[in-house]
Amino acid sequence: MSFNLNFNVMIDAQQVSIYGKSNQAHIDNSKPSVIFIHGVLNDHSVWDDVLSPLATSILGGINAIAIDLPGHSLSTGQAPATVEEAADTLLAMLSSAGIERAALVGHSFGSLIALEAAARAPGRVTHVALLGTASPMRVSPVLLEASVNDPMAAIDMVNNFSFSQKPPPPPELMQHVFAQSQQKPNESTPAASTNIFHIGLNACNTYQNATSAITKVAAPLLFIVGDKDKMTPPKAAQVLVDAATQAGQSVTQVNVDAGHQMMAEVPLKIVHALQTFLQK
Repeated sequence: MSFNLNFNVMIDAQQVSIYGKSNQAHIDNSKPSVIFIHGVLNDHSVWDDVLSPLATSILGGINAIAIDLPGHSLSTGQAPATVEEAADTLLAMLSSAGIERAALVGHSFGSLIALEAAARAPGRVTHVALLGTASPMRVSPVLLEASVNDPMAAIDMVNNFSFSQKPPPPPELMQHVFAQSQQKPNESTPAASTNIFHIGLNACNTYQNATSAITKVAAPLLFIVGDKDKMTPPKAAQVLVDAATQAGQSVTQVNVDAGHQMMAEVPLKIVHALQTFLQK
C-alpha cells in the first residue's frame, strides 16, 4: 500500500509543494527515513519496483518516500537549474517534513543531488546510496542540443542508451513529463517556456563539485554500478569511489548486470543491496 504526501517548501520566497509517494500515511519519526530521488525526465514512479519491497523487508519498518523534484510530475514550482539548488530544496523538504535525519538514495541526476545534500548537511544524513552516478556527469553536446531542438528524438536517444538490452518503446512517463513542461502556466505546472529535460541535463553537465563534495560526507556510502551502463559508465563512477576511499570513508560497491535504468532491469538486486546497506 502506498500513500500520497505533500511537503510545503519555500524556494526563493515562493511556496512549492513537493510530492512524495510513501509507504506511510504520515511520517513516523520513531522510524528511520529513506528519501528516493529520481533522475532527469523521470519522477517518483521509477522507484515503484524498489520502494515497496524495501519498505516491507526492513525489520521494524521505515519511512520510504520517493519524491518528485520541483517542476516534475506532481510537484509544483520550477525545475532546479543546478544540483546545488536541488540539494537545498531537498534539505528544506526534510525540514518541512520534520525529518531530522534521513538516508538518501539517488539515481543519476538524483545521485548528484543526494551527494551534494549530504556534503552540505552531513549531520542530517545517515546513509548515501548513489545509483548510476559519475564524476563529472558529462552529457553529449549532441544530446544537449537535441533536448532543445528535437526533444522527442533526444528522449529516444536517452531511452536507447539507458537499457542494457534492446529497450521497450519510450515510457509514457518520459513523454508525459516533457509534455507537462509545455503546458500553459498555472498554479500547479511550470511555465510554458520551461524545458525541464534540457534543464536537468544541463544541471548534470555543469556540476563540478562531486569529488570535493564526497570527501565532506559523514555517512557510509553505497555505489550501485551498472556493468552495462552507457549513460554513466562504471569508470565514471570509479572516480568517486576512489575519492571516498582515499578520504577514509565507509564505501560499499555493488555491481549489477544492468544498464542505466537498473531499477527497471534488476529491481530485486537493487532492493537487496539497499536492504543490506541500510541495515548496517
